[in-house]
Amino acid sequence: MTPASARPAEDDRPTPLWRRLYLQVLVAIALGALLGHFAPGTGQSLKPLGDGFIKLVKMVIAPVIFLTLAGGIAGMRELGAVGRIAGRALGYFLVVSTLALLVGLAVANIVRPGAGMDVDPATLDAGAVAGYATKAEGSGLTGFLLGVIPDTLVSALTSGSILQTLFVGILFGVALLLVGEPARPLVLTIERLTTVVFRIVAILMRLAPIGAFRAITFTVGQYGAGSLVRLGGLVAIFYATSLLFVLVVLGGVARLHGFSILRLLAYLKSELLLVLGTSSSESALPALMTRLEEAGCDRAIVGLVVPTGYSFNLDGTNIYMTLAALFIAQACDVELGWGEQFALLGVAMISSKGAAGVTGAGFITLAATLSIVPGVPVAGMALILGVDRFMSECRSLVNFIGNAVAAIVVARWEGKLDRARLAEALG
Repeated sequence: MTPASARPAEDDRPTPLWRRLYLQVLVAIALGALLGHFAPGTGQSLKPLGDGFIKLVKMVIAPVIFLTLAGGIAGMRELGAVGRIAGRALGYFLVVSTLALLVGLAVANIVRPGAGMDVDPATLDAGAVAGYATKAEGSGLTGFLLGVIPDTLVSALTSGSILQTLFVGILFGVALLLVGEPARPLVLTIERLTTVVFRIVAILMRLAPIGAFRAITFTVGQYGAGSLVRLGGLVAIFYATSLLFVLVVLGGVARLHGFSILRLLAYLKSELLLVLGTSSSESALPALMTRLEEAGCDRAIVGLVVPTGYSFNLDGTNIYMTLAALFIAQACDVELGWGEQFALLGVAMISSKGAAGVTGAGFITLAATLSIVPGVPVAGMALILGVDRFMSECRSLVNFIGNAVAAIVVARWEGKLDRARLAEALG
């Protein structure tokens, strides 16, 4: 649980409506959309304002992950528990991520969003996606494994790579656990630092409306107000498929483990609005960890499952990959048999891990997948380049929700979930 000193003192007085973060973010999104529509030039000029907020949040992600993970593992008192939790989390990620890929595959075959477009790949602008294809070259399995290892212990906390921070945090926590009692003063120091860092997170979250305001202002100013409602058939299908996955698949998982997905979404509404406004699930990572601890999840499990899930449990990205890949194939009149489609699924399962933590990971991962699968032209990605910005928001939301569910599920499996506190938080 987040240290009591890291949270504001509670009293019996209800928080005024205007001071609630989710309402402030919602108002900021509405005002940003209006400004972007009526003064697009001003809206686009405000881009640095939102970029600054994202940088502020990313500034604390590495310390939050490292301190929470290292302190949590050191407090387990048993090395076997670390391996058991990690194994269960990765098993869960594998099953649910595969389901996400299958859902995207099934919808693409049933709805066939690209059928009838009859696009000649030779007429597409391959140069428009060349940069993404180049980035994808280093995002395979080998690149992924080498990317986990930082140049130095300290650089893992400064590189901005979640995977490297995760690796060093686990290594440091295991070392503290093995050293035992002599390392106790350092463990206490880590706990105190965690209190301070979570206080910084609480301060930065008050700036969330500014970040959301800038992001939506820039989007509307750049693409026009009509872009918010007329994003094309593929975007509409992707949003509907993602909603289906959240309500049916994640909702079913939640029900099996004793909580409601709809109540969880209501509980995390401020964080979800932040993800929507900034189009980045990372912007709400520290806040998600805090909220899950407040809802009764053990800190060590949250510290291990959530950061790991941000690299291995990208449900929204997986839905996007199979759906978009088949859309491109259908649009270019490329018929893929079931064997080729399942080969595509297998490649996507690996490449989705290889592009973890890379900016624009969804589009880059798709480029990596198509470059390996014969028959589907990589240049076909130019068809969806213009609307990918809008699909990235949905990808981020589903990734965020999936990792929130995962942390609660693993905490319950480990007997480290305070069900009474969870019921009170979701009630």
